[in-house]
Amino acid sequence: MQTLRLHANSDALSEASSQIALDQAAAILRRGGTVAFPTETVYGLGANALNADAVAAIFTAKQRPTWDPLIVHICDQAMLQALVTEIPGTARRLMQAFWPGPLTLLLPRSSVIPDAITAGRPLVGVRIPRHPVALELIRCAGVPIAAPSANRFGYTSPTTAQHVLDDLDGRIDAVLDAGPTAFGLESTVLDPTAAPMVVYRPGAITLDQIRKTAGPAELFSESPILPSEPPEALPSPGVGLRHYAPDARLILLQPNEWTNTQLHSQAQAFPQDRIGLMLPTGVPGASAISENAFAAIFHWGNWHNPEELAHRLFAGLRYLDALGCTVILCPVPPAVGIGVAIRDRLRKAAMRS
Repeated sequence: MQTLRLHANSDALSEASSQIALDQAAAILRRGGTVAFPTETVYGLGANALNADAVAAIFTAKQRPTWDPLIVHICDQAMLQALVTEIPGTARRLMQAFWPGPLTLLLPRSSVIPDAITAGRPLVGVRIPRHPVALELIRCAGVPIAAPSANRFGYTSPTTAQHVLDDLDGRIDAVLDAGPTAFGLESTVLDPTAAPMVVYRPGAITLDQIRKTAGPAELFSESPILPSEPPEALPSPGVGLRHYAPDARLILLQPNEWTNTQLHSQAQAFPQDRIGLMLPTGVPGASAISENAFAAIFHWGNWHNPEELAHRLFAGLRYLDALGCTVILCPVPPAVGIGVAIRDRLRKAAMRS
């Protein structure tokens, strides 16, 4: 299979070149093909959510196990009506506050949703993305689009079209290139039907924002130990323990460990490895670190700007992987705001089987 690289300009969707690319991508989706496309979070690998064979192609391309459910992307709430049987009042308040945007809601599915999308479970994850290219693609295709992140299963999520091609070139029909994504972390996933509501995956829409908008909510508590056997079905996208992982081994350090002495001690524990460093500015001790002691450095961003750290996280892990690092050292930001989501991704990326 040859993967087409199509280009669309987010700021000029009415231009002929953007319209041609969107029409090509939409036609591929309508005939049952797979198209990677940008959202405001990460690039997703899309297929017609109402076509079971097309959905199966997502799992094949990503080598994704069938126990891991998908998210369905829609362009408006009118499209939602056919996909779900009930919309609780809490969900309506959240939609009004955060849609379009990086919030996925788990709602009771209708019979038109293929079993593979939900791993056989009764709730389907749905969201309206904020990215103009994603919205226009869904409108042009005229169908809801099932789309997990467009990468090999379990590995680092893609925030550019090139990241997609690095993983899936020759395995999917097309990638719609509209430049880097904005947030850099996958959407928040919430079950508004539970009492209290459950956040299965933290993201840019924070727990505090959800509570202020719709009432009591709590973070899903995962086992800290990898299961010995594959699960029958996960309750939500994004809750697998080993996820978002680079090829390199990821070592997480607390800010008080981020000193020359501690870093060199960590490096000495891996004498045969190429050590990469996720290096933010403004973290205590960062200015005193001897950068020439490491094989590669990724300048992560401002430690006091967690949105910037989130935006650059996956790009940094991919950068150090591409330079051949076999161990990556990374500080863990505070669990405040989107820092909760960054910590979630780092914890899962560092999990060893």
